[in-house]
Amino acid sequence: MIARLAALTAAIAGILLSDGFMNAPGSVAAAAADFNIYVAANAGPGGNGTAGAPYQSLPQARDGLRAARRAGTVQAGQPVAISLAPGVYPVEKTFELGMEDGGTAGAPVIYRAQVPGTAHLQGGVILQPDSFKPVTDAGILARLDPTVRDRVLVSDVSAMGPFKPFKTAYSGVPAGPWLYADSEPMTLARWPNVDATNGGWATFSKAVDNGLPQPNATDPALRALHPGSFIFDDPRPARWNLADGVWLFGYWTHDWASEVIRIGSYDKEKQIITLAAPHGYGINAGTWGAAKRRFYALNLLEELDAPGEWYLDRTNQRLYFYPPRPLNHSVMVLATLTQPLVKLNRTSNVKFIGVRFEYGHSDGIVLQNTENVEIAGCTVANCAGSGISVDGRVNTVRSCDLFNLGQSGINVSGGDRKTLEPARNLVINNEIHHYALFQRTYAPGVGVQGCGQVVRNNSIHDAPHNAVLYGGNDHLFERNDVYRVVMETGDAGAFYTGRDWTNQGNVLRNNFIHDLGPGDSRNDNVMGVYLDDCDCGTAVEGNLFLRAGRAIMIGGGRDNPVTNNLMVDCPIGLHIDSRGMSWKQWNNPNDPSWCLEEKAKRLNYTQPPWSVKYPHLAAIMNEDPREPLYDPVRRNVFVDCSRRVCDFDGNVMKLLDKIEIADNLSVNTTGAKTVAAAPTFKGFTALSGTAEAPIDLGFKDAKSTDFSVGRDSRLLKELPSFEPIPVDKIGLFKDEYRTELGAR
Repeated sequence: MIARLAALTAAIAGILLSDGFMNAPGSVAAAAADFNIYVAANAGPGGNGTAGAPYQSLPQARDGLRAARRAGTVQAGQPVAISLAPGVYPVEKTFELGMEDGGTAGAPVIYRAQVPGTAHLQGGVILQPDSFKPVTDAGILARLDPTVRDRVLVSDVSAMGPFKPFKTAYSGVPAGPWLYADSEPMTLARWPNVDATNGGWATFSKAVDNGLPQPNATDPALRALHPGSFIFDDPRPARWNLADGVWLFGYWTHDWASEVIRIGSYDKEKQIITLAAPHGYGINAGTWGAAKRRFYALNLLEELDAPGEWYLDRTNQRLYFYPPRPLNHSVMVLATLTQPLVKLNRTSNVKFIGVRFEYGHSDGIVLQNTENVEIAGCTVANCAGSGISVDGRVNTVRSCDLFNLGQSGINVSGGDRKTLEPARNLVINNEIHHYALFQRTYAPGVGVQGCGQVVRNNSIHDAPHNAVLYGGNDHLFERNDVYRVVMETGDAGAFYTGRDWTNQGNVLRNNFIHDLGPGDSRNDNVMGVYLDDCDCGTAVEGNLFLRAGRAIMIGGGRDNPVTNNLMVDCPIGLHIDSRGMSWKQWNNPNDPSWCLEEKAKRLNYTQPPWSVKYPHLAAIMNEDPREPLYDPVRRNVFVDCSRRVCDFDGNVMKLLDKIEIADNLSVNTTGAKTVAAAPTFKGFTALSGTAEAPIDLGFKDAKSTDFSVGRDSRLLKELPSFEPIPVDKIGLFKDEYRTELGAR
């Protein structure tokens, strides 16, 4: 579509140029900016940035602004508008802005698409349909499945090479490039293909050698971490050409630790696959979850057998493709740029509005040490790295669409944790979906670190692992709509943080977390909110959980109040355990990740401002530090939890007199035996209906996920202290940049 779009937008640009270029309502000219610079992808060479002779590229516009400032044409404090006409703007190297390229408070430099969404900054190369030919090489044809030999096409891409080989093992972005067709990433040839029966996975259950160190082994190589091997009782690997390289993407032991590892060897007779590199957690070495481990093979010419699959012969620089539709109806882009599309460093008071950033084999936009930079109404898509990374203060990512990303959606950091000075970066009203395509774990929709970030009214969905991954202090996460995440992983949470006493002052408020995890709603190996491994300092208040696995899990930490939440159709409503009391690695000085007190000491946690703001933390070593204290459970409503309303371990049950539990409601709407019984300890009121007379709590339209309640609802009559959740204010909203909302 891009080629046709370029032709159409070039025509539009010509009309705009002939009419003064910027006279449309809502344009930069209509905003009466003091100094205007014009850019058009189809402009002729030698332009000077005026309406009649626009620049061809953003670097020219940036350099033109620098020159104008040096000449005094642009005064200090004068607003600048750089307008991009519709078209495709190739990015051959990162477009960079520095200190000299910013504006001032109240007078920013604005890069704006003249027609929102039609100015494309593109890091890929368009492949012409006529460059693809039928395969005639007999050796190649012999390796392809006979049923697809006349459907697979080949293109000579040597002009874009040479291409780096895949690493022996990797867990993030593979060596580039990557192929996209019609704005969607294509699938590197793989086995098994994804279908309704196998989910795209092959499985095994027996490791020959798990690869972990064997201290008593006579072979020195076995006494260290080493490549593992396993029995795979399927003859499929015998078809593969291991000399060309075959890689396996696998969840080798844990369902939160994926890695791609090359096959080292295959014993056909014994059906043993030996990997070429070790995996840090070993091969099928024991985990919480399914006993079988899973993987799929990738980068195999022999498995190029489904529409949308492709394979790159990196030696001969030939790209093989099984197009999903006729090529004359498609636009194919090979993403080759291995640098960020855009990078700002120590830049202030800049805005990007309505621009599309796409087709890079790295990150989309990177902000480093920036202040008051805003990305608004933009699209960041089809990038192998993360979409937008923000480090600095008072920056905003607003009303953007981010999708088809190899790693995270938006990462944001800044502020000073030692002084607790907030960064006040804002992530608001963005739709972030289909991310973590390459790095399948710990590549969240929104990643937050530092101090004082705000993540509000975003829609985050369709991903294998976390929606929000955070650490640090005084962050606010509110009114976010999160669904269809942790879809491929286990022992994982939609909102996740872990193993740090100093993650203090964070608030998760009024979020809608629903429809999580693979399989049915009984899956309790995924969590809505997961405060892992003695993590402290998160308030979970006023959230709505629907079909959200183990809705809230507090893994041994403290200062995590659970207040005024609504859990509906979750197998487990609230989990609290005492792993700090029972796990030997608690506060272990020999394990940096578990040395919780040392992490706190580095931030002077017993001195102001920490001791003043977080007094429980300051006193922790004097107050039974291994116990999960200060985790009050108040004013929560649990509806139709299928396994347990509260899952507390034995130590927690013994500590109930130290835990405030009050004014909670447990409801079995129909009296079904498949619904868990209400807790018998303090602080719970139980309601149970019948099939003939089910309890109606007064939700406006529960079938349509509208759980708002009126003043006369039975819920508020039974629990008057419950504060209705502002359901109508959760998720995306319309503003000047977002005029349409996506459907759930």
